Amino acid sequence: MKRILALLLASLLSLPALAQIDDSTPDGLIMGTVDQVLEIVRKDQSIVNDQQRLFKLVDACILPHFDFTRMTQLAVGRPWRSASNEQKAALTAEFRDLLVRTYTKTFSTYSEPKVDLKTVRAQTETEATVQTEIRIPDGRVVAVNYEMRKGAFGWKVFDVVVEGISLVTSYRNSFADQIQLDGIDGLIRSLAEKNQSARMTGKQSKVQSN
Repeated sequence: MKRILALLLASLLSLPALAQIDDSTPDGLIMGTVDQVLEIVRKDQSIVNDQQRLFKLVDACILPHFDFTRMTQLAVGRPWRSASNEQKAALTAEFRDLLVRTYTKTFSTYSEPKVDLKTVRAQTETEATVQTEIRIPDGRVVAVNYEMRKGAFGWKVFDVVVEGISLVTSYRNSFADQIQLDGIDGLIRSLAEKNQSARMTGKQSKVQSN
């Protein structure tokens, strides 16, 4: 699951210095960003092996296209309703950090994937599914669907479904177990510890490589 979802980053990484993305439609947002990532990776292959640089680019350029509050709400499920505003903010921040750190680690697995737009299914004027196929150099074809919603700040991704597996719901069971055991604060601590461990590992790797 982690390696397949690394394709999400491969297909969404972008730089503001490139052409402006047409974000007026859900498929325009997705495919415009895809075109940008493929261009930047072709121009600078070193980016895929530099975890710190990659993380900063993802944080600066990909995250604005995602509704992480909605993603966290869906992953946490019913307990979200009883969480305080402070707990919701902390959960969202830690979950966002976890996702980005987890999948940037596997980004280098894929080199210049080919992304094809298959279709766009509009449920309503403000909800749509962008269906794509990602062709990996080893010959595999992976179906990746982006669940999107239009709000005050335009179209945002709130879930990614890879080969029928939802990114959001894949975390729901583990989150539910953690909440049942230690409550909302316990889940926040658990996510924070994982993120801190990842940061320390990244620092150690950087020191060893110097």
